[in-house]
Amino acid sequence: MTIRLPHGVYEPRNEPAVFAGGAALASRTVFSAAHVVADPYADASPDSPAAVDWDATLAFRRHLWSHGLGVAEAMDTAQRGMGLDWAGAAELIRRSAAEAKAVGGLIACGAGTDQLGPGGGSLTQVRAAYEEQLALVEDSGAQAILMASRALASAARTSDDYLSVYSHLLRQASGPVILHWLGPMFDPVLEGYWGSSDLDAATSVLLDVVAAHPDKVDGIKISLLDAQREADLRRRLPQGVRCYTGDDFNYPGLIAGDERGFSHALLGIFDPLGPLAAQAVRILDTGDVAGFRRLLDPTVELSRHLFEAPTRFYKTGVVLLAWLAGHQSHFTMVGGLQSARSLPHMCRAYELADGLGLFPDPGLAETRMKSLLTMYGVAE
Repeated sequence: MTIRLPHGVYEPRNEPAVFAGGAALASRTVFSAAHVVADPYADASPDSPAAVDWDATLAFRRHLWSHGLGVAEAMDTAQRGMGLDWAGAAELIRRSAAEAKAVGGLIACGAGTDQLGPGGGSLTQVRAAYEEQLALVEDSGAQAILMASRALASAARTSDDYLSVYSHLLRQASGPVILHWLGPMFDPVLEGYWGSSDLDAATSVLLDVVAAHPDKVDGIKISLLDAQREADLRRRLPQGVRCYTGDDFNYPGLIAGDERGFSHALLGIFDPLGPLAAQAVRILDTGDVAGFRRLLDPTVELSRHLFEAPTRFYKTGVVLLAWLAGHQSHFTMVGGLQSARSLPHMCRAYELADGLGLFPDPGLAETRMKSLLTMYGVAE
């Protein structure tokens, strides 16, 4: 088998790597932030409400659960705020939470303020929007992830505004939640979150929120693509509060940890890497850190490629790989974001994923990649 890519001929592997499913992971809590599968037959424009293929979307979550991973639902990987509106996210949360209950899967769901729309609102409206979404997540039976809010970033004038809103929400939460710090590389509107563009000052505000309500914070999901800052932050967390890495550039070392601690994981890259990532953590469960690193370290090149700037468009590569791997029948995305990455970018993603053995049927992946190339006018 060979495939002619724009930069030359590539010879795909003949056999996939084999990653067996299994029970929940032991030494780390690991969530995969899962993508949604669009309905390719819907008569929808990029500005229309999201048209979701619910059967395929839930089947992908069952795939992740079958490997022992948790699902982080309705996060930015699911195109939250980039095609998936609050009505669609609410339906996704309800359906996925019910599916998780049916199969015994671990699930946490994003609660934000996106029903306010691009205009945002006052601090009172932001707080009410958070309350509505927090109630829906908890009523569904899922753990809540308090997502970083574009509306709060717009409405807040000082760090005290963040302290006030988050303290109010944590007092209301029925159980421990995960706080989410998403950096501006993932969403430029979130520049200056926690009241300052100085990351040391912002970190202090976040830690003040946690210190005031440690019984209501399960952990912090940090997505700043700064391994040292994450390691420093997790060492300052109160006993029992976890750090969930969201660093898609440096995750192997952060999960492996050091003599002063380690990070759990809530990662978008664990959508395409699900089975491999789960197997790596099972190796880590045995205490074999070197074996864990040998399996997971080679995936970083793919992850850094998918998450290269502009990072917010990483979802295109995630869905491309899901299609090539046979998890969905098409390469169509909510909001038309299948066009958000270039052909050379997608070709490199294919090569790297194939090299890792991520495609259960390499022949199917090759055939589908050739069809994409043909659509772009690349002759065999």
